[in-house]
Amino acid sequence: MSLPSSPPPALPDPAPTASGGGDARPGRPTRPTARPHGQWKVDGTAPLNHNEEFKQADNGLNVRERIEQVYSREGFASITDDDLHGRFRWWGLYTQRKPGIDGGKTATLEPHELEDEYFMLRIRLDGGALTTKQLKVIAGISTEFGRDTADLTDRQNIQLHWIRVEDVPEIWRRLEAVGLSTTEACGDVPRVILGSPVAGIAKDELIDPTGLIQEIYDRFIGDPELANLPRKFKTAITGHPSLDVVHEINDFSLIAVDHPELGIGYDLWIGGGLSTNAHLAQRLNTFIAPEIAADVWHAVVQIFRDYGYRRLRNKARMKFLLADWGVARFREVLETEYLGRALPDSVLPALPSERGDHIGVHEQKDGRFYIGAAPAVGRVSGTVLRNVAHLLERHGSRRLRLTPHQKLVVLDVAADHVDQVVRGLERQGLRANPGNFRRHTMACTGIEYCKLAIVETKQTATKAITELEDRLGDLSHLTPISLHVNGCPNSCARIQTADIGLKGQLLAGPDGSQVPGFQIHLGGGLASADRSEAGTGRTVRGLKVTADELPDYVERVVREFDHGRDGDETFAEWVHRVDEDVLR
Repeated sequence: MSLPSSPPPALPDPAPTASGGGDARPGRPTRPTARPHGQWKVDGTAPLNHNEEFKQADNGLNVRERIEQVYSREGFASITDDDLHGRFRWWGLYTQRKPGIDGGKTATLEPHELEDEYFMLRIRLDGGALTTKQLKVIAGISTEFGRDTADLTDRQNIQLHWIRVEDVPEIWRRLEAVGLSTTEACGDVPRVILGSPVAGIAKDELIDPTGLIQEIYDRFIGDPELANLPRKFKTAITGHPSLDVVHEINDFSLIAVDHPELGIGYDLWIGGGLSTNAHLAQRLNTFIAPEIAADVWHAVVQIFRDYGYRRLRNKARMKFLLADWGVARFREVLETEYLGRALPDSVLPALPSERGDHIGVHEQKDGRFYIGAAPAVGRVSGTVLRNVAHLLERHGSRRLRLTPHQKLVVLDVAADHVDQVVRGLERQGLRANPGNFRRHTMACTGIEYCKLAIVETKQTATKAITELEDRLGDLSHLTPISLHVNGCPNSCARIQTADIGLKGQLLAGPDGSQVPGFQIHLGGGLASADRSEAGTGRTVRGLKVTADELPDYVERVVREFDHGRDGDETFAEWVHRVDEDVLR
């Protein structure tokens, strides 16, 4: 059965002045003083671009029926353009890059010239939660349908590659048989909900958000009324004091706080996001009681749906609406127009006292242990995932979680099995005691599969990790320095929040030809045990390195930091203090 078109049936008439509307005197037509943003509650629901047209013409969720009944039977060539380049995303499917197309053609070729007849499939894992049974199913899909590919993402998802449309219905059948899905894993929808990887098990947790995440998923994911947002909507929820869900760069985040009068609940943050125009989330200073948290989430999503900017895709994120409205107006609209109640003021969350990646061996509140382990920049395989599932089951564990840092956390390991599990993970390339650069380096998909990428990332980052840990072993006394490698300007690897962020681009090589390289971004970071607040760092004009020069540059700037830092000064503090010439 087809789902309804997306606009709500009865939005209020536009207010003449809400979007810069002009003269509204009786007898005179309203004359706008600025181009409309495409806000449904201000400008009406008429589409202002083709992206909005195809979303209104047919709800993105409807494409599943065509995939199952038409495209999987008739093949790739039968897929219509709006489905292929639009609605497929609502079910976690993107066409992947055709092999052999160099980065110089990324911005010049049309989508059909860049793309292969294969898909990246994103499996949605809210809170990053998996059972070993589910992991074995994903592993089987990878080895049977995806050429043994699998990546752990910094959104707590698993991505597979080389998926054919003919195989998608069977893949869905297998996933859904074990409680997994790809529903709204991509698209202009509420994306996967980031959750603490140690929810419900950590001894120092303030509140377990597992039930809240499940409530939001059950009530709202797949709801056609929320399946046409201006663009993606990212959520993060944690009850752990390490603030382990990168809340500063999500559209909606809840962080556990202990209110002196109201008890334990959540502090609400809105409007974070990176890409090419980074904004850090802002506190609304509202205390959210656990019993109303799902309703507050729903209200904020509706605000984004109804008031978010739709005319220009590069402005269609919550961060731009919040920047224009300000915190006070956003809170007023939330309370009066959508919730119908005032929210009490909150208290500031405490600064994290530990790193939030959960690497290493840690005791759970039930006396068993969880083990955080690092692959190389999230790259694993179906074979590795299957072996991990069997390893855990042999040692009595049936649960694991993915993290927002391209890592995984094994749960429920008995004390006398910890060493065996650590060694078994090591044999699969998953290190519970990684070196500093392996632990703190991330990389996006890169040119290997992504149509937006300009340079290769995963292999470049892995090679750099190996070289840097060998070269800088004598500097183990330094606070670890994060290295984030991105294949294009869109910051899927969060380059603005790294100590050293690398934005892929082509540079002139020694012979004048174009070679892969990076623009360097320095001194960013999120609030952590090492820094009191988040920041998006600084760029130095003209500071770029080729991929081959990357280890040399990082070694040089880290040694400059070791030589010139002032006492316990962090890398970010040093970067923002020194002259540009020191950073070159």
